[in-house]
Amino acid sequence: MIPNYKKVHIRFKLNNHYYSHESLMEVAYSFVKEGEPYQQELGNFLLDWLDDKDYMLVQTSGSTGKPKKIKIKKQAMVNSAIATGDFFNLEPGHKVLHCLPSNFIAGKMMIVRALILGLELDMVEPSAFPQIDYEKKYHFCAFTPMQLKNFAKYFKQIKIVIVGGGRVSDDIVDLIKDKKPHVYETFGMTETVSHIAVKKLNNLDDNTTNTYFNTLPDIKVSVDNRNCLVIDAPSLTEEKIITNDIVKIHSDTRFEWIGRYDNVINSGGIKLYPEQIEAKLRSKIAEQFFVASLPDDTLGDKVVLVIETQETNKNAINFDGLDKFEKPKEVFALPKFIETASGKIHREKTLAQLGI
Repeated sequence: MIPNYKKVHIRFKLNNHYYSHESLMEVAYSFVKEGEPYQQELGNFLLDWLDDKDYMLVQTSGSTGKPKKIKIKKQAMVNSAIATGDFFNLEPGHKVLHCLPSNFIAGKMMIVRALILGLELDMVEPSAFPQIDYEKKYHFCAFTPMQLKNFAKYFKQIKIVIVGGGRVSDDIVDLIKDKKPHVYETFGMTETVSHIAVKKLNNLDDNTTNTYFNTLPDIKVSVDNRNCLVIDAPSLTEEKIITNDIVKIHSDTRFEWIGRYDNVINSGGIKLYPEQIEAKLRSKIAEQFFVASLPDDTLGDKVVLVIETQETNKNAINFDGLDKFEKPKEVFALPKFIETASGKIHREKTLAQLGI
C-alpha cells in the first residue's frame, strides 16, 4: 500500500529525535520563530507539508521555461520519495545526511524521503563545506557538485551519495573514482519533483559506462522535434514534461545529456553546444567560467569565453582539444558573475555586464 502524505512514519527521526505529526508541527513553529535561517527554511517547509492542502507551491529553476511558482501535489512528492527509496534500497532506520537548503526541491525531497520512508535525518547548515561528524556512518546523502568536491576526501563513512544542482566536472569525477561511497549524478527539475534519472560516477565495472542516465522505476523518456527530452512520469505529473535539455536517446529508459537548447550557438551554420566546449576546457581553467556567443557580422554568432577573474592573460589559455569552430573568438574577464537563487551562473545577465 502506498503511504499517504498525511502520515509521518513511526521510524522517522530528525536530529536523533522521534516526532509524531503533532510534535513535528510544534518543532516547526519553534524553528520558524527561534531557529537559524536554515532551520527557519526547514520549519516553513514542515508547516506547509503538514497543513491541510494536498499541494505545495514550489519555485522552478527555469529548466522548462522562465522560473515560476508551480503547484506540486504532495502525493507526487511521496511517489518520488518511494521511487528513490526503491532504486537505492532505502529502508526504515537508515541514517541520512541533509545539508541542502530546504527552500529548493532537492532539499525538500530529502525531508520527504525521511518522513515517508522512516529514515533518521541529520540536518546541518547548508554550506560549501558542511560541518558534520566525519566519523558518523550514513547510508545516504545529497550534495551539490561544490560540496562533493570539498567533501570528497572525508566521506568514507557514507554508503550512497547523490549529486545534483549542476554539472559534475571531470575533475570531480577523478577525485571520487576510487572512493568507497557509490556516487550518482542526478537529472531532474522542480517540475519532475526532483530527480527522475541517475548516472553512476564511480566504482564502475568493466561493462558499465558513466555516459548515460538511467531513469527511476516507471519513468519513460523520448525526444521532441528539437531533440529535447520529453519525460513521461505518470506517478509524478499528469502531463508529459517537455524540457529544454538536448539529449541523445538510447532507449525509453536511458539517455545521454548533450546541452541546453537555449544555449545552443549557431556559428557559421554549425550548431555548437557550450556545455560540451566547457567540459573540454574545465581542466585547463582554474576560475569559474562559461562559454556563450555574441553577434558577428560574418558568422552570425561567434563563440566567446567569459571568466570570473579580475584580469586574464588571454594568450595563456590552452585551447588544444577544441575543434576549429569551438575555439572562442574572444575571451572576457569579469570580476563577479551573477548567479541564480540556486547558485547557478545566470549566463544572460552575466553576459550583459560586458555592455556589448
